[in-house]
Amino acid sequence: MPQGTHTVDLPVNIEAVWEFVQDMNNWAPLVPGYVEHKIINKRQSTWSFNGDLGFMKKLVKLKVDIKEWKEPTQVTFHLTGISDNFTGSGYFLAQVIDQNRTRMSGHLDLTAKGMIASIVNQVLVSFVPKTTTELTNAIAAKIIEINK
Repeated sequence: MPQGTHTVDLPVNIEAVWEFVQDMNNWAPLVPGYVEHKIINKRQSTWSFNGDLGFMKKLVKLKVDIKEWKEPTQVTFHLTGISDNFTGSGYFLAQVIDQNRTRMSGHLDLTAKGMIASIVNQVLVSFVPKTTTELTNAIAAKIIEINK
């Protein structure tokens, strides 16, 4: 299962991190290759982004189902491919370092299914960690920018 986890320390309190990640509208546009997202309801949305899989660029559409909002520390979600046969999950986890600093981790796993799954999963082994790092860093930068 292709997966990636990335952790950053932020010079903000945990409430500032929660304020940002509790709303999908804040972090969906930060997905690398972002095209659009649509909110279906408080727990569901669809995301479209251009995925650079090395040998090809592809418009990927995913359904995101929030499984748990655990204020102020965790958002967990499930991913289902709309345009392709993908399944996966992810989370954002915040931990207090001290009163003014928070450690935030982002995690994604994404697995292709179907006839060409073995080929696509080989590409996802490098794509998923890179995307996880880029998304987590983009969220961290936006949180810092908002809280200056």
